[in-house]
Amino acid sequence: MTLLVISPDYASHLLPLATIASAWQQAGEEVVVATGTATAELVTSFGFRRTELRLGRGSNPGVIRARDQPPGEDDALRGFFAATRSGMVETLRYQAAARSTDLLWEPVPVGRRVLDVIDEVRPDEIIVDHLAFSARIALDAAQIPYGDVVLGHPSALPVGTEVYGHPPSWPDCFDPDPAELSALLRLCQEVSARFTEQWNAASTALGSTAAEVEDAFALSGDLLLFNYPEQLHPADRTALLPPHRFLGSTVRQEAFDAEVDAWLAAAEEPLVYVSFGSFLSARGDVLATVVDGLRGLARHGCRVRVALATGSADPDGFGEIPDGWLVREYLPQVTILARAAAIVTHAGNNSVTEAAAAGVPMVLLPFSTDQFAGAAAVVAAGTGIALDPNAATGADVTTALLAALDRGVVGRAAELGHLLRASPGPALARRTLSALTGPVG
Repeated sequence: MTLLVISPDYASHLLPLATIASAWQQAGEEVVVATGTATAELVTSFGFRRTELRLGRGSNPGVIRARDQPPGEDDALRGFFAATRSGMVETLRYQAAARSTDLLWEPVPVGRRVLDVIDEVRPDEIIVDHLAFSARIALDAAQIPYGDVVLGHPSALPVGTEVYGHPPSWPDCFDPDPAELSALLRLCQEVSARFTEQWNAASTALGSTAAEVEDAFALSGDLLLFNYPEQLHPADRTALLPPHRFLGSTVRQEAFDAEVDAWLAAAEEPLVYVSFGSFLSARGDVLATVVDGLRGLARHGCRVRVALATGSADPDGFGEIPDGWLVREYLPQVTILARAAAIVTHAGNNSVTEAAAAGVPMVLLPFSTDQFAGAAAVVAAGTGIALDPNAATGADVTTALLAALDRGVVGRAAELGHLLRASPGPALARRTLSALTGPVG
């Protein structure tokens, strides 16, 4: 049997999808990944076969920098980073305005390539990143069954009266102006209508005979899989979801790193891990604030060792780094979280779900998209503290870390981790998708 994985050319998307696919590999089945060239090495590292499929203008092999992107995408990325400095609403407005080009890139030629890939690979089962809309249009038009994997917070699939791009929740540390929120809602409604028109037109061009849809953002595949813990999702919203399965967390295996292993073995003090992921590490100013807050723990009698993933940020802007800290552009996150006492993160879904599975309390500084809802969920569960990244001071970070290390927060985080580790997401995904098994195409 063969599993086909369809993924954008971004490491942050491919890593959880590849980890899910490892359940098929362990069962002796072939895995083929359709994605771009930037993540080719990552595909190889999992032992999978790759076939070429470009789903967007940009790419990200692990750490993204605007200068490495093609013309147009570089300016878009700089614009996004600039918007994050203006706060929650302005960032969401910027992302909404770019929705068609970043989520629905050349849907007809991409869709035709997807169908060609299926003819070439002849997969028995397919899993697709939910945000790969250009690929999903083709599969829907051809009535090909697939597992639809939502890699972000479940609000990536709007339900009820929700509108895509307008967060259903956010932490109390954000206090957006009601008029600005109303304007954002109107913009998101307009974008959703235009996006749906484009979806319907592309679907018809690809041969679909189905009726036009009313909201393309509210569509999902034959089997809906959430790479997210159900324990962090409100029950009233769960009741509104189409048939689905929560995978909890898909925690990947990482290659042995001798330097990190030696550093972890030498650690005596509690370990704090810091990462803003592949995108938001560009906000080096906020990372500098976090570093200041970590240094401030000593004034409260709390001594910690720190593993800091700098990403695209320049560590020279962080001030004096205490002796004993591990500072690198990229660090093996899962390996370090297994030993961490706390994490400071941008509330990206990989970081949140992997920290949750490790039972690690979180300090969250969300910047964009579903990070606000993700941070709100962690706070509501009592397993983390949220801060506004543009307003927080070093002292705020110190206070938040002390609160995250409180016995009650630590206990709740540990209990959640125990529950998630008891039911690994990849195996659950394979068992669930087996209901769709059958030759495709």
